[in-house]
Amino acid sequence: MDRDDLKRALATVVPEKLADDLATEFVAIRRDVATGTLGRSSPGKFVESVVQVLQALEDGGKYAAQPKVDEYLRSLESRSSTLPDGLRICASRLARAMYALRSKRSIVHKAEIDPRLYDLRLLYAGAQWVLAELLALAQGVSGDDAARLVADVQLPVGELVESIGDRKIVHGDLTVREETLVLLMAWHPTPVSTAELTGSMDRRSPSSVRAALSGLWKDKLVHREAGKVVLTDRGLRAAIEVAQAHVAEMKR
Repeated sequence: MDRDDLKRALATVVPEKLADDLATEFVAIRRDVATGTLGRSSPGKFVESVVQVLQALEDGGKYAAQPKVDEYLRSLESRSSTLPDGLRICASRLARAMYALRSKRSIVHKAEIDPRLYDLRLLYAGAQWVLAELLALAQGVSGDDAARLVADVQLPVGELVESIGDRKIVHGDLTVREETLVLLMAWHPTPVSTAELTGSMDRRSPSSVRAALSGLWKDKLVHREAGKVVLTDRGLRAAIEVAQAHVAEMKR
C-alpha cells in the first residue's frame, strides 16, 4: 500500500489535509494488524477524520477542527443531506460503531483471550470499507488506478509478529537484520535490551543478533542509550518497508 498514492486519490475528493490524515491513519492501522502489535495507530483519530471528511463533503470543504463525532454521526442519517446513501447511512453507522468500540473497549478485561487484537482487526475492516467508498468518488483517477487502489485497500493482512508471553516471534523467511528491524518495530518506541532481543530471537545465535545490531547502529537505523536500543525515524521507515514486503510475500 503506497500511502502517497492513496493520499493523492483521496485529495481529489476531500481537502488535502484530510486526505493526508486518512491515508496516514489507515496505513498505521494496517501496520499494527500486519505486525500483530497494538498502540501505534489510533482508530479513534481515523473516525474523527472520517467525520471531518463527511462535513467537508456536505459543506463545500468546511469542517470542524474538533468535531463532535458521536453527535454528528447520530444526526446525519436522519436529516437531509447531499451525501450519497453509502456515506450518509452506511458509513455513518459503521464509523459510529468503530468509535464506540475504541472508546468503550479500553477497559481491563478478565477473559483469558485478550480482545484488543481482534478489536483492531474489526476496526481495520471498517476503515477498509470507508476508504473504498470514498475512493469510488475519486476524480481524475483512471478506472484502472481506482480499481487498483480499492483492491490494495481491501487486501487482508496477515500477522507477521506473534506475541507469546514476554517473547515475540517473527514469521516469514527474514534475514537476521530484517528480523531485528521488525522486532524493534513491534516494541517501538520502547527501548529494548540485547537480552530481550536475543530472547525472542533464540533460533538465531546471539553473536549474529549482536552483529545485526552493530550494523544497524552504523547505518543510523538504531540509537543506543543506557544499554538499550530503539529505532531512529529512518530505522522505523526501514522496518515498515521490510514488514510490508514480507506480509505481501506471505500472501502469495
